Amino acid sequence: MRKILYLIILVAFTFKLNAQEATIIKKDNNKETEAVKKTSESKLKVGVQVRPRTEYKHGYKSPVGKYLLPGYKMPASLATVQRTRLNLFYTGNKVKYGLVLQDVRTWGSQSQLVSNDLNDAYVHQAWAEVNLTDEISLKAGRMELAYDDHRILGNVGWTPQARSHDLALFKYKGAVEAHLGIAFHGGPFTGLDAYKAMQFLWVHGKAGGLTYSLLALNNGKAEREYHYSLATVVAEKNTYSQIFGGRFVYTLGDLNLSLNAYYQMGKNAADWVNKDSIPNNDIDAFNTANGTNFKGGSGEGQKINAYNVAFDAMYKVNTEFKAGIGYEILSGNDFTNANRKEQNAFAPLYGTNHKFNGWMDYFYVGNHAGSVGLQDVNLKLLYKKGKFFAKFIPHYFMPAGKAQYIFTDKSGNSTQKDLGALGTELDTWFGYHIVPKVASIQFGYSHMLATESMYALKNGFNFAEGTELGINNWAWLMLVINPSTLF
Repeated sequence: MRKILYLIILVAFTFKLNAQEATIIKKDNNKETEAVKKTSESKLKVGVQVRPRTEYKHGYKSPVGKYLLPGYKMPASLATVQRTRLNLFYTGNKVKYGLVLQDVRTWGSQSQLVSNDLNDAYVHQAWAEVNLTDEISLKAGRMELAYDDHRILGNVGWTPQARSHDLALFKYKGAVEAHLGIAFHGGPFTGLDAYKAMQFLWVHGKAGGLTYSLLALNNGKAEREYHYSLATVVAEKNTYSQIFGGRFVYTLGDLNLSLNAYYQMGKNAADWVNKDSIPNNDIDAFNTANGTNFKGGSGEGQKINAYNVAFDAMYKVNTEFKAGIGYEILSGNDFTNANRKEQNAFAPLYGTNHKFNGWMDYFYVGNHAGSVGLQDVNLKLLYKKGKFFAKFIPHYFMPAGKAQYIFTDKSGNSTQKDLGALGTELDTWFGYHIVPKVASIQFGYSHMLATESMYALKNGFNFAEGTELGINNWAWLMLVINPSTLF
């Protein structure tokens, strides 16, 4: 860590020297006069962020009762996670640089007398950008991607670690603005967000009161073929899916209307077992265990046919108060169709999913993938006066696809029910700017009124009569300090 600090001080000092005014000599009427040439474009912005957040969780992401044992109540959790950042952003003549070092830790997770660097800070962003022409630039390195309302590409700034990508980004700014991103990863990276290759084209423009953004994204994920008995990879290739669509915002006086529309297609990446590697005496048992959808060899996953549509209307009542209503649907699978051969569940990929569909993260925040989709009817009430602000956003959730669940009564008899409305979530957020743009204190409380269908959905489509439903709520308190200075 000490070496990193020395490097930062050296870089900052160098940038500051480059940003100083340069003294030059010029001749005027055969006389040498001293003039000062100011490099107005050279700027170094240095900032830090300290953001501890304490969270109380009871029924967060999934309703309590899911893992209850007789006579045992699911306990609540209470923990504080802190994000600490050091930000360096430099703008010079035709070049820009960005470096963000970050440390994320849970209070108490590290020894007070730490003797190693295992919990050192790491690089969250490290990129450089150069102007190729007056309108075209190239940005390359590790960077955040945040476009439009963050539905498909977002930086997930709410989470302590946030999200950043390794890629090259070509940027054009003329009559319209366009970004072309290209990423290719050669390492054996794993995880839900680990693509092997990704490209996107984003075009943004305005026409009168209409602001529009168009997006085309190609997402390549690794598909592997395994040897049955050795459990080793014998073949690998990329399988691609695509998202096409855009966001459209129309402003009419104090009324703001927005529409998101995206279509997802392509193939689902999947891991397969090479059928030729399965001994003859194991084939029947293997097929039975893996169901009728088993496909040997280097087969591909299901065809994707999914969509996402969202509409929001926001009205500015006065300088302090805004009110709005919204509806979003993310298509889902029909689990009542035994012959379903398509993946109809929309995946928002690399968006800031915490921002949408309730802040208790029941949907699309590391969960709900390949499920019944979602319909979300919501109301937005926003208030801001002076240094104080408040938000109240209730949601009503319903599935977009179809499913049935097994209902078991107290006598042990089981019947099937259709999955219905999932529940209502009430989200609140309060904040006070202690020092505007520098320091604030914020508090939130959310309450989930989960239905029987929600419990069944989160418990593998099973629900037992008499299950103790409990109280599902989440509260948090956060201090945000963001000082910065410009050299």
